[in-house]
Amino acid sequence: MTRIAIGGFQHESHSFAPRPTAWMDFVKPGGFPPLQHAATLLDALRPTAAPCAGAIAVAEAEGVDIAPLAWAFANPAGPVTREAFERITGLLVAALSDAMEAGPLDGVYLELHGAMVSDDFPDAEGEVLRRVRAVVGPDMPIAVSLDPHANKTAAMVAHSDVLVPYRTYPHIDMKPAGAQAVRLLLRMIRDGVRPAKVFRELDFWTPLPGQCTMVAPMADVMAERARLNEADGVWELGFCFGFPYADFPGCGMAIASYADTLDQAAAAAEALAAFITSKETDFALGVAPAAEGVARAMAMRGMTGPVVLADTQDNPGGGGHGDTTGLLAELIRQDAQGAVLAPMNDADAAAACHAAGEGAEITLDLGGKSDGAPLRVTALVEKLSDGCFTLSGPMGKGNPANLGLSALIRVAPGVRVVVVSRKMQAHDQEIFRFLGIEPAEQSIVAVKSSVHFRAHFQPIASEVIVVTAPGPVVADPAVLPFTNLRPGLRLRPGDNRRTA
Repeated sequence: MTRIAIGGFQHESHSFAPRPTAWMDFVKPGGFPPLQHAATLLDALRPTAAPCAGAIAVAEAEGVDIAPLAWAFANPAGPVTREAFERITGLLVAALSDAMEAGPLDGVYLELHGAMVSDDFPDAEGEVLRRVRAVVGPDMPIAVSLDPHANKTAAMVAHSDVLVPYRTYPHIDMKPAGAQAVRLLLRMIRDGVRPAKVFRELDFWTPLPGQCTMVAPMADVMAERARLNEADGVWELGFCFGFPYADFPGCGMAIASYADTLDQAAAAAEALAAFITSKETDFALGVAPAAEGVARAMAMRGMTGPVVLADTQDNPGGGGHGDTTGLLAELIRQDAQGAVLAPMNDADAAAACHAAGEGAEITLDLGGKSDGAPLRVTALVEKLSDGCFTLSGPMGKGNPANLGLSALIRVAPGVRVVVVSRKMQAHDQEIFRFLGIEPAEQSIVAVKSSVHFRAHFQPIASEVIVVTAPGPVVADPAVLPFTNLRPGLRLRPGDNRRTA
């Protein structure tokens, strides 16, 4: 019987985010399952939207014996601490060693992100794969799924046999990516062949709002990718958009092409690179300052469906802490009737609300833990919760969320806030519903997100406005103080200026 190992280690690291990512961030990650060891991995991940769930489903349907390893996820933030990286990588490698000791192993599937930076390893996934390859040797096939925000590197390509990124942003195909990676792994095992591979970096990058696959130009790029993937001999044509907040030479957009022959792989990679480059100037999408966005939203009230405001620069999915108050202050200043914002990550405020009880009126210094700029508000505590619920949207359906003590508070006659104790990106309507708010019935829905919110909120929205307020996930990452990027990389689409 074919036997494969399955495990994962996911983090998206922002080199300039205000808080590092520590061990406990993986133990209690919010909107994803907590850290899993070999004994619990399969049962914990089967019902989720994680790539491993797709991998497990294919393996079990094919009658493959699974050797579970370890799995860990933490919400995007600053670089992963040395302790967390070594402990989790150690768990993975030790479980892999145990699996090999227990019996013959034919292949390895790993669920990685691809944009993790640790204290010691800027290309953290390259280091994870190097260690895994050192244990299993050169002949065992390794297949990996990646988030398309991966900063895909030559080391990641060299230490694996195939890398399969998700195709969508918002990421609604995480399970299919895991499933595809395992199908290719089984093909390598059963046919005794491995694809030729070509790695190609692009010389410009694009900010997060321009990477959404629901709209042009990225929708056109991914359609062309799918067409080229059907060429004779091509196994996988993987395009990663990059995560433009990681300060190391591998940061940026990249392609890894896999095919029967080197020529086939190179032809697919070059064709896709040329198509992406032809769309370069289209990636420069605009955003609105918070004051302008709120004013526009108020003018549109009364339309069918809420106006959705996306607080992109405090996106917890990009390294923000989910606690800046710039957009909230603007909603209050402009008396935005029928507005609700989620989530405000402030454990102290949530605890104070629970201590006061429903119906109480209290004064809070809300948010601002990450930037030292809280907002003083007088709040009416409308509803309390333990923060536990299950996601229902296209990205995370089935994932358990545990945001700790949570509260719905009213901070102005027309403005309410969902306050939580652990950060989570607002990509799912349940982040409002668990406190009794139906998003479709609101006038203005403000979410801390850049793009992922579109999967569940755009279908109910009369208008979507991406706004800028203070936060570390800057809409224009070129303004950040990078010192370690590779020479020749253009930091803005269509800008001829390059790094030195």
